[in-house]
Amino acid sequence: MNVSPPVAGAFVAYLLAVAAIGLWAWRRTRDLSDYILGGRRLGRWVTALSAGASDMSGWLLLGLPGYAYVAGLEAGWIALGLLAGTWANWRFMAARLRRYSELADDSLTLPDFLEARFADGRRLLRVTAALMILFFFFIYTASGLVAGGKLFATVFGLDYHQAVLAGAAAILVYTLVGGFLAVSWTDLLQGLLMAAALVVVPAVALSAAGGVEAVARAMAEKGPALLEPLTNRHGQALGVAGLLSLLGWGLGYFGQPHILARFKAAASERELPAARRIAVTWVALSLAGALAAGWTGIAWVRPPLEGAASERVFLVLVENLLPGALAGMALAAVLAAIMSTADSQLLVCASALTEDFYRALVRPRAGPRELVWMGRGAVLAVTLGAAALAWDPDRRVLDLVAYAWAGFGAAFGPPLLLSLYWRRMNATGALAGMVAGAVTVVAWRQGQGGIFALYEIIPGVLVSALAVVAGTLLGPAPPAAVTARFDAVHRGG
Repeated sequence: MNVSPPVAGAFVAYLLAVAAIGLWAWRRTRDLSDYILGGRRLGRWVTALSAGASDMSGWLLLGLPGYAYVAGLEAGWIALGLLAGTWANWRFMAARLRRYSELADDSLTLPDFLEARFADGRRLLRVTAALMILFFFFIYTASGLVAGGKLFATVFGLDYHQAVLAGAAAILVYTLVGGFLAVSWTDLLQGLLMAAALVVVPAVALSAAGGVEAVARAMAEKGPALLEPLTNRHGQALGVAGLLSLLGWGLGYFGQPHILARFKAAASERELPAARRIAVTWVALSLAGALAAGWTGIAWVRPPLEGAASERVFLVLVENLLPGALAGMALAAVLAAIMSTADSQLLVCASALTEDFYRALVRPRAGPRELVWMGRGAVLAVTLGAAALAWDPDRRVLDLVAYAWAGFGAAFGPPLLLSLYWRRMNATGALAGMVAGAVTVVAWRQGQGGIFALYEIIPGVLVSALAVVAGTLLGPAPPAAVTARFDAVHRGG
């Protein structure tokens, strides 16, 4: 792509805006609570759009349109599962986690919460959870850097490896400086920008393609199966396993640390119902736009995109259909999608290293400023590790996201959800659920064909839930202080 001054100007203006937010947040970051959770003072709009934007990542404008471009109407099942999962996460997790994490010794991180929730003096829950966060977030953050590499290569004509480093540097600037406040407020800007791009680009592309009927004809010409929601791209019936694999993406929400952090950071529990409505509306609009971009791309993009290049369909539409500054803002929206998730992931990794290893195990008496600087060092270290994993240009964004999403959903989803609703649950059950869920996902991922065609999040969540129940029933009853705190939380609503 030959970068015109208006495109480059809009892109640079966006980067300067997020850098300015980072500097503003620097001045308001005084201790680790500010750096990790923004002092628990986010309003409904920031809470909602920050949760949505940190959820969707670069796969929303690259991976999902690319999948819709290749698979046709089949891709709609993923969107349906994600929308249902978004609503369920806000409905069943948000308020109780916000209330419980504050009463559980004002827990800043999920490992911290699990330790306090079950009074785990052995610290097995904290250490195990932190290790899992670091492992799966290396993979998840790498997906963002792969997407960033593709974007910077498209916009500025960089070599892929140079582009990965440029994307990593852009994310580091404000995350390193401003912490959670910078991440959350930039997510508000990024969420609005993403939604606008996902309305404008498909609408322009649909008009250029000749309308809905022209798109349907193009899909039929490429392959009649693309118009059949219950078959895959090859015309084979999806079957129960195929449908569950696509809808199963929604199960992952209950265990995503970067999304759950927004619930804990809300200014008050009263903000959450309104935030839920905002978030679900934003997600519905964004998913519909991403699917529409992929489907209209079938009719418009020539020559057809093949293989991993299919994930560039949104970029191709922007390059060829939008003028100057508007193209620059649309491309900035792709960067916004990438940054809004990668920054949150980096911050969760930093919190795991700083709060759950350094302060908990190495320097319990470390001061506030020392911990903040340790957090910043952790952000830098994790970014470098993720960049190494993203170095292969043939990696698919959606594949990396799917693996990490399943890992978090299975390892943390059932233990966290049950911890908020089951009074009898104990530390043994929580630990068993985390380990069983993570191991199942990793092992299932290695299988080939047959039953292993089922998305690994389905068996992972099932095994994790069974392990929580078995570990709890076989283990000792929780201490009286633990059940008393549980009762106090539930008296609150």
